[in-house]
Amino acid sequence: MSDVPPAEPQPEPSGPQIGVDEWVARSAERAETHGGLVGRARGVYERVPKPAVFLFVVALAALIPVLASQSDNDIYFVRVGTVALVFALLALGLNVAVGFAGLLDLGYIAYYGVGAYGYAMLSSDKFGLHWQAWQSIVVVVVVSALLGFALALPSRRLVGDYLAIVTLFFGQIFYVIVTQGYRVSFLGLNKDLGFDRANWDLTGGPNGIANVDRFTAFGFTASSERAYFYVTLTAVVVVFAGLSLVNRSRTGRAWRALRDDHLAAQAMSVPINWLKLMAVGVGAAVAALAGTINSALLQGAFPDDYNTQVLIIIYAMVILGGAGSLVGAVVGAVVVEVLMLEGLRPQTPISDWTFNGRWVVYGGILLVLVVAIRPWRRLAAILGGVVAFGVVVHAIVAATTTKGTDGLLNTAPETFEEGGWLGWLIRHWLALPADTYAQGTKVPFNIALAGLIALVLCLTLLRGWKRDVLLVPTIWLAGFVWETRLVLEASGPTRLLLLGALLIVLMTARPQGLFGKPRVEIV
Repeated sequence: MSDVPPAEPQPEPSGPQIGVDEWVARSAERAETHGGLVGRARGVYERVPKPAVFLFVVALAALIPVLASQSDNDIYFVRVGTVALVFALLALGLNVAVGFAGLLDLGYIAYYGVGAYGYAMLSSDKFGLHWQAWQSIVVVVVVSALLGFALALPSRRLVGDYLAIVTLFFGQIFYVIVTQGYRVSFLGLNKDLGFDRANWDLTGGPNGIANVDRFTAFGFTASSERAYFYVTLTAVVVVFAGLSLVNRSRTGRAWRALRDDHLAAQAMSVPINWLKLMAVGVGAAVAALAGTINSALLQGAFPDDYNTQVLIIIYAMVILGGAGSLVGAVVGAVVVEVLMLEGLRPQTPISDWTFNGRWVVYGGILLVLVVAIRPWRRLAAILGGVVAFGVVVHAIVAATTTKGTDGLLNTAPETFEEGGWLGWLIRHWLALPADTYAQGTKVPFNIALAGLIALVLCLTLLRGWKRDVLLVPTIWLAGFVWETRLVLEASGPTRLLLLGALLIVLMTARPQGLFGKPRVEIV
């Protein structure tokens, strides 16, 4: 018998080992986080066949025009739904280059404009062609795909920031061309060739091309809001199904390999240059299809609908939903269009329903807190602290100022005439200067905005209970900033500002987006 004592058992490693997939190593931890009611609901959803879920969602969307009456409000909702579907098409197309292949294509908006202007030139009084919709769409989509292929050809060796700079140049060139297109001549020989004018008005310049034909095909004309809703919904369904099949194919797997590591993919004999060209071409075709629908819907093509600001909004939709997720692209488009772009636009049925965007702002803050903060007792403590903080500040300001609540604080009954009980709560939670909603308060707004930015930066540096404590005044100050001025200017730059803030918060709490999958890391 040996006198060597038995070896003591070694403790299990606390984290992933070298060469172990971190995502797989933490599968048990993820399973525990989805326990209870949420876990059971997710389990039931995962057992339902995905085609059945897809058909169910499409059927629900198809009921929207059926349930709408002929009133102006209902027609407005149908129009908003159609625009949201157009943005969904754009998000799906951009998702091919950005989400599937990992290419930062900033010239994507040009293909959207090519589709709109191409359809406007072929189906309008501009040149007297008046082609039917199916003829114009086929030509425009094919030309746009070839154009995307051609524009991507000289930049096929570029990646990252270099690719972004080159493609951004393409997008700006398109905007300049359509804006200055009324000065275009044929090699300067217009007079010699017998044209009536020295300058041939190609794009209509800043005024664009008006009086574009409605969709016509085989004797049928789409002339109502409901018709365009169903046309756009059909396009979204076809593109979604097609991209789903491509994503599961050999090409889709090659795109994902290119996105994860282009050098490794190239070392494994993956034709990365050809895949880049194909991704840009497919995305350009989808964008052109969306452009033709938008041109027919608006009965015109106008330059400002295809500028860099629209490109930023499309990117925000893809990032919000999760790059690489087709479902996320559609959901991101609907959320941004309905809640952000229309919900914050003054004097619309949606903004009236959201109390000038208050439901969107405060509901968004609450939703982020509910999703990001665990356990529940910690969330309850933060929410209770936010309420108490506001009440205490309101009481201190009312007691220490010479004018009191009737002077310094904006407590007049007409302040939230359209705000309902939510406005009443906000009025007693925030200490707002007098005449806030009559003329705005620039100085308090500027000071509060600077303080809010400083607090947000501090939040990125803190952890644990210190971060929770600082969240309380940060949330209160965000409400103060919104009420003192932004609620009065809810359209235009304010919507982009709030969209940017939403993306910053989302990227901090969930970098992969709502439906995106976290990147797999080998440690």
